[in-house]
Amino acid sequence: MSIRSCCIRSVLLLLLLVLAQAPATVFAAPSGSNLLIYCGITMVRPVTDIARLFEKQEKISIAVAQGGSEDLYQSAKKSQQGDLYLPGEPVFRIRHQSEGLLGEYRGLGFNQMALMVQKGNPKKVKPDLKELLRKDLSVVLGSSESGSVGVEARRILTQAGLYPKVAAKVVQMLPDSRSIMAAMRRGDADVTMSWRATGYFPDNAASVDVLDLPPAVAPPQELQLTLLTFSKNPVMARKFMAFAAGPQGQAIFRRYGFITAVKSGQ
Repeated sequence: MSIRSCCIRSVLLLLLLVLAQAPATVFAAPSGSNLLIYCGITMVRPVTDIARLFEKQEKISIAVAQGGSEDLYQSAKKSQQGDLYLPGEPVFRIRHQSEGLLGEYRGLGFNQMALMVQKGNPKKVKPDLKELLRKDLSVVLGSSESGSVGVEARRILTQAGLYPKVAAKVVQMLPDSRSIMAAMRRGDADVTMSWRATGYFPDNAASVDVLDLPPAVAPPQELQLTLLTFSKNPVMARKFMAFAAGPQGQAIFRRYGFITAVKSGQ
């Protein structure tokens, strides 16, 4: 059964619970869903493509709830429903590990932050965090209260001793990478920090250029597809984890601009 928006009452109730607790949105809600994946915004496209292949292979249905990584975790915690959780970086696992809801994980690749500028870089922005302080540049950032992109931007800028000054001059604090890139496409800002893969998505690549930061400044962050300990279908969930971390899944992640060559862990 393929991913689709029509769903039976039980799945509707489940997804209403998810949405009631956080500003996460449902990307797909199939009838008789066998797996529910909570997926951070940046990874929705590759995860959805992988889910479609896996559905055909296993003859099951998969629902993908998307949103900011923290919002998604809180939704899963409140509803106690779902099978897998994919945040934008490991800090969410570290933050919530003691609560006992996050089990084993498989690494799917890496997120890495970069500066994004308008296409052609008309303001001649350099790949340097201090450029965010330029008075002639308008800046948007992610909020550290909702999604991984904001958490990582704050961490990087704090480490560089720049966060209070940059935060004081931003024109908008936005909830996730999707809203950040939409703002850049509209021309609302000259520069932002976002996960670099988003700059290569087809709908963004025509509007922005990616300015890579050194790994010492913006270290790659592992994408950890995590089994939720209250999953009602852990066997199938583990099978999906292996599929996503396997050759087909990794090829899809690379196609969307993510760094792969990953490891798995406990």
